Amino acid sequence: MKVGLLLLAAGSGSRFGGEIAKQYVEVLGKPLLRYTLESLAADPRIALVQPVISAGDERFAAVVKDQNYPFQLLPPVTGGAERSLSMQQGLYALPDDIELVAVHDAARPLPSAELLADVIDVAQRCGAAVPGLAVADTIKRVNAEGRVVETPDRSLLRAVQTPQVARRVWFEKALALEAGRLHLHTDDASLLEAAGFDVYISRGDINNRKITTPEDLHWLESQLRGR
Repeated sequence: MKVGLLLLAAGSGSRFGGEIAKQYVEVLGKPLLRYTLESLAADPRIALVQPVISAGDERFAAVVKDQNYPFQLLPPVTGGAERSLSMQQGLYALPDDIELVAVHDAARPLPSAELLADVIDVAQRCGAAVPGLAVADTIKRVNAEGRVVETPDRSLLRAVQTPQVARRVWFEKALALEAGRLHLHTDDASLLEAAGFDVYISRGDINNRKITTPEDLHWLESQLRGR
């Protein structure tokens, strides 16, 4: 089954700080975004990548210029104010022959070949999948005043990552059903869940970390130096 991947690179990166969006910050002499694209090349089923960037972004073209990948890198489209809106814009730009869609954060530069293979395998078999890690800490649910109201069973909790993969028609139906509530969905799986589709957990990877803060960037540097 041919997989099209939406690479979401339209975030402002406000928590990261600095004048340059985090996906373009150089790490060991190379923009972070290039590490992400190189990692995605590990699974041959990813036939094409559709970038979704911010309005006025002039850095993306320079970063990918003269780079070669085993997948087709499509011209970028402009994202929206919310994650789901950016995903929607990318989805509509995909060629008609794409049946399975993966959505990945540009700021997760190290998805492993094993992680990519497993999430695509599970999505092909079950319809939708997201990589997830067991939660080591005890989690508390609190109310608006900060009072603990529940301690969920952590054996049933997972911290999810990207890429999140599903049948294209499921994403399309979910976007239509949730059209007025897209701003409520912080990931693609929650959009599918709200529309009534079953989502399964595939194997996550602790190194598939989202770069959000300068401390995360230091971690990435150490990982790359250790390779």
